[in-house]
Amino acid sequence: MAQMRRYYQMMSKHILLRYNKPGDVFLGVAHRLDRPVSGVVVYARTSKGLERLNEMLKERSVKKTYWALTDKLPPEQEDTLTHWMIKDTTINKSRVYDKKPKKHAELAKEAILRYSMLSHYAGLYLLQIELETGRSHQIRAQLAHIGCPIVGDVKYGSQRLVSDQSIALHCREMSFMHPVKKEPVVITANPPKTNEWELSQWKHVKMDD
Repeated sequence: MAQMRRYYQMMSKHILLRYNKPGDVFLGVAHRLDRPVSGVVVYARTSKGLERLNEMLKERSVKKTYWALTDKLPPEQEDTLTHWMIKDTTINKSRVYDKKPKKHAELAKEAILRYSMLSHYAGLYLLQIELETGRSHQIRAQLAHIGCPIVGDVKYGSQRLVSDQSIALHCREMSFMHPVKKEPVVITANPPKTNEWELSQWKHVKMDD
């Protein structure tokens, strides 16, 4: 939380200086990550832009691509996972079902993602994930459900920790049409510089300069 506040203050100062805005700066969060997750976060600097971005997220017109590390070999090189999920707010954890459960059916939400294995190295497997739906803890819970918990994600069954106490889930890219300018926007972020994400060791993975 302290780190997010620092980022917020840094970006607010940047907007103030770049656009020479008088008074308080508006900075709205359109896309959030779970606290231990790294990667792209999108902010809007106008209330109008934030409203339109939120609409685009609800309409699923924003494409989100994630990278994840697991130490379990996925059952397929690539696959589409379709499950039903219920968020247990008492323990802040999502439960996954292969079919829509009869009990608490009104709380169940369909969860769909696509994954493909990009590479593997030293007992770790690098997966690329594209979300079709956006459920709470969706990637974490669905991968755990197929026996591939994300490295460091103790909540969902991982027995391997990450050196910086995060989980090895990273929002690699977001792409969408700018809500005001109507121009395509593509934002990418490299993973943290931890031993697990030392991608110089990974084959066939293109990194940004």
